[in-house]
Amino acid sequence: MSAFFLNPANRAWLVLLVATGATWWLGDVGAAGTGAILAMLAIAFIKGRLVILEFMELQGAPLVWRLLLEGWLILVGGLILLAYWISLK
Repeated sequence: MSAFFLNPANRAWLVLLVATGATWWLGDVGAAGTGAILAMLAIAFIKGRLVILEFMELQGAPLVWRLLLEGWLILVGGLILLAYWISLK
């Protein structure tokens, strides 16, 4: 295995690239509807969690810091979902 893939930050970076490409593709093909919105929000959550844990190096941090940042991510994602759900009515 290449030394590149041994570094967790490099693996996270590749996942971020693929996730960004998937989100771009969904927008480029004109994906619409609840399924596309949920897919994009799930991808955004995965990307945010990777950044928090890998690039901010919080995987070994005290639990309170991880809960605060991941809770913030869940709160923002939930508010976006709520706004989308309200807009459907």
